[in-house]
Amino acid sequence: MKKAFYAVLISSGLFCTEPSYAQTPGTWGTWHIGTLVLPSSIEKKWGGYIEIQARANGVFQQYFYNELKGGLSYDLDKNFTVLIGTGRYSTFDDPGPINVEKRLWQQLVLTQLMSRIKIEHRYRVEQRWLTYQAEDSTAFRQRLRYRLNAFIPLNHTTITDKTVFLSIYDEVFLNPRGPVLERNRIYAGVGYQLNAHLNMQLGLVRQANYNQPKAVQGSYIPLTTSTKNNVVVALTYRLAHRNSTPRIETLPSQQD
Repeated sequence: MKKAFYAVLISSGLFCTEPSYAQTPGTWGTWHIGTLVLPSSIEKKWGGYIEIQARANGVFQQYFYNELKGGLSYDLDKNFTVLIGTGRYSTFDDPGPINVEKRLWQQLVLTQLMSRIKIEHRYRVEQRWLTYQAEDSTAFRQRLRYRLNAFIPLNHTTITDKTVFLSIYDEVFLNPRGPVLERNRIYAGVGYQLNAHLNMQLGLVRQANYNQPKAVQGSYIPLTTSTKNNVVVALTYRLAHRNSTPRIETLPSQQD
């Protein structure tokens, strides 16, 4: 299993370094996500993760975007976790990158583990530094994000070894300077928790971007919405602290 996970990471790295430049986005895309997690335990409250992600404008073709990111987390108690993260995000086109973003964020995660349904609330504040290669310009932006994620194990009451589960979330992206609503993501997928270390997910995410109304050269352009559906293939491998007691149940959340 370890060899399979490392193979996925290497493949994702190849996507990141050798994208197939795509000029025309389609209505369907693909997200490949490979994540390595060091979760907290009962005795050791520190955790963290690193992640590689590659996205395409088609289904498993026309790769144009990649992410490399990571974070450090700390459990305030069994239901509250804080995290600080950073990442590099690159968008490509022929003949090279068209913009690079460096990001820093702070987040709070609240979990509610009920008898069958598991709920996660994630609150995130982002600082974003963008460099536009074609225009030779830079910009700074901030963003607020909130994600409500529900997990439902199908063949066990908890998400443990050999568990099939459903994952559903809705996430909103807000601009504190306005216009307020920038983006919305709705995701539904099925996952399999093989053992304490490895889980896999396959799902669909529908992303809507909102272009706010504006006046250009005396003409009024109304609110427009661009949407895209994406196939999500995610593989997560969890390490373990030495000589520590793992938590009874850990939610298989996507870090994106």
